Amino acid sequence: MDFQWWSVCFRWLHVISGIMWIGHLWYFNFTQTPTMPTIPAELRPAIVRYILPEALFWFRWGAVATLVTGLIVAWMQGYLLSALALGIPDPHPHYKTTAIGWGMWLGFIMFLNVWLVIWPNQQKVMGVVQATPDEVNAARRIAGLASRVNTMLSIPMLYAMVFAAHRY
Repeated sequence: MDFQWWSVCFRWLHVISGIMWIGHLWYFNFTQTPTMPTIPAELRPAIVRYILPEALFWFRWGAVATLVTGLIVAWMQGYLLSALALGIPDPHPHYKTTAIGWGMWLGFIMFLNVWLVIWPNQQKVMGVVQATPDEVNAARRIAGLASRVNTMLSIPMLYAMVFAAHRY
């Protein structure tokens, strides 16, 4: 197997992982969250107990896989450090390096948001971490707001990635 095959393989893994991550993010914000108030109160615990933990598992690990495979792709293509620096140290920065860099940084911020804000608060909501009812309500609000921030960041992040790959 040659280097090019591995490059294509990791690029596809990156795309598939990104679809899993952002797909779950958008599911939470455009489907689950707006629908929860319409679900009868006696059925809501089933969502929190069965669907939410599974969805959050794939959401979190989709974020990890997207970040790791993206870094591998950038390294294999030879633009990792330049992209992380947004093309600034290059005497002749290329639009692709700068665009990918912006996408990488937005994705990294989103990744941190998943693991350092959303997940710890969702653990309180699901009862994995003990919390008072007031703490659960606060955690639900914080996780929801952080998730909405990630949804908004996903739009320019996706644009930067697609722009870099498809600009003529």
